[in-house]
Amino acid sequence: MSACAPESPARAVRYEDLVTLFNEWRAFQKPKIVDGVADYSASAMATQQRDLVTYQSRLAAIDTTGWSTPQQVDYHIVRAEMSGMEFDNRVLKPWSRNPAFYVSIFPSQSDVPAREGPVAFGAIELWTYQFPLSAEQATDLGTKLKGIPAALRHARENLTGNARDLWVAGIRSLEEQSRDLASLDSAVSGNADLGQDVRLARAATDSFVAWLESQAASKNGPSGVGVGDYNWYLANVHLVPFSWQEQVGIMRSELARALASLRLEEERNRALPAQQLVASAQEHTRRFNAAVTEYMKFLADHDVVTIRDYMDGALRARIGTYNAGVPDSLREFFTQADYRDPVVMRTHGYHWFDLARMAREPHASVIRRGPLLYNIFDDRAEGMATAMEEMMMHVGLFDARPRSRELIWILLAQRAARALGDLRMHANEFTLQEAVNFTSQWTPRGWLRKDGNTVSGEQHLYLQQPSYGTSYIIGKIQIEQLIGDLARQQGANFTLQSFTDAFNAAGMIPVTLIRWELTGDPSEVRRLAELQ
Repeated sequence: MSACAPESPARAVRYEDLVTLFNEWRAFQKPKIVDGVADYSASAMATQQRDLVTYQSRLAAIDTTGWSTPQQVDYHIVRAEMSGMEFDNRVLKPWSRNPAFYVSIFPSQSDVPAREGPVAFGAIELWTYQFPLSAEQATDLGTKLKGIPAALRHARENLTGNARDLWVAGIRSLEEQSRDLASLDSAVSGNADLGQDVRLARAATDSFVAWLESQAASKNGPSGVGVGDYNWYLANVHLVPFSWQEQVGIMRSELARALASLRLEEERNRALPAQQLVASAQEHTRRFNAAVTEYMKFLADHDVVTIRDYMDGALRARIGTYNAGVPDSLREFFTQADYRDPVVMRTHGYHWFDLARMAREPHASVIRRGPLLYNIFDDRAEGMATAMEEMMMHVGLFDARPRSRELIWILLAQRAARALGDLRMHANEFTLQEAVNFTSQWTPRGWLRKDGNTVSGEQHLYLQQPSYGTSYIIGKIQIEQLIGDLARQQGANFTLQSFTDAFNAAGMIPVTLIRWELTGDPSEVRRLAELQ
């Protein structure tokens, strides 16, 4: 007798049904915990993929006819997240292909809503702990550290992939974890029990590194996902309206525009003196705090965005400290720009406004309140931070310091070059090292040294997380298009502040969805939905 076909999900028509499904989906998305650690075994992932179909069927059975635009947008957010899990199980498989997936120690906060790239469940965000630790925090941290040896033992069983670049670069990531644990050991030196947990976690990490190195010679496969799957991912997970092929053209155009604009700025400024780099800790404190003050005043005086009481503090808390003992020629790329004019990178610090807003003014929709899964926030978060650099230049932020306009074009050139590295790695046209070399070569002034940490770390991230490297410029371009659309719609009623406030209010969601909310035009999202 044949088995009975599974029953089709009941048709649902209420927005509340979507919220219920969303909450159940988020609970399901977390991996099962076995013996105290997340289970990423082949059998667990196969079960997850099989069960995912039920959630996708339930979502497809929801009829959004008559719903408001924000409610329909929420539907597509949930659809994108479920597609993200589908892609992970079908293509990306970080638990079996990517050793860096098992890095679990993160000393500093990400500037976007969630950790960039795929990360195993249960990662330890050290920046959330205040040292010296309270007894409660020490117990909590110790419990989490105890899970690292078991997680890395399971990782040896799970890592069956053949992606050579991911494997070799992952070794470096785990070596960094060992160094971070050594630093943590010093920070908890007064707590013998916790120190033991740290040392056991470090020993397990070092043993795992040795195992990875012993396997590396046998890894000889590609690490990119391929153009076809990259396009599926763009359309169905990150809701990006440009294909891989279109993005290659966009990035080539943006790189040419940036390099030409830089040269023209240099011609314009050729009689001006060179910019002076920050040269001491005292100068760093003075200039960076002055940069925040200047920038916040500019935002208010030019009606760029409605100023909230948390914005100044959110930006000022991230000015960092002076990097002493490093020759100017060996400073990393962003420090080269930052130390010439600290105001420039404060514009990219829109990230910290976003995170403060999420904490202080949580979105009314529970679906948008927290970070979207699978880095689906990337073109909104990175796109707006990148857009602000050039937008503020055009509004006049650097009129008194023309040399700083050169920095904006250098930043854009670097982001276009590294995006081409992302695209060509995933097409398996570049190895990771070739992407590093290409990006370094096409970044002006030799500031992106190919032996530095910035370029190798970025390209490794982009190889792990398709479309992240392109999100800075693709998000920027979508935002620029949205400004143009709204300016045409609203005519004389358009203002930058009204746009920025409405854009912020939509939440940390893909720009295509924000465009639908702000313009009332769903065509872009509906076209993408047809590409499943």
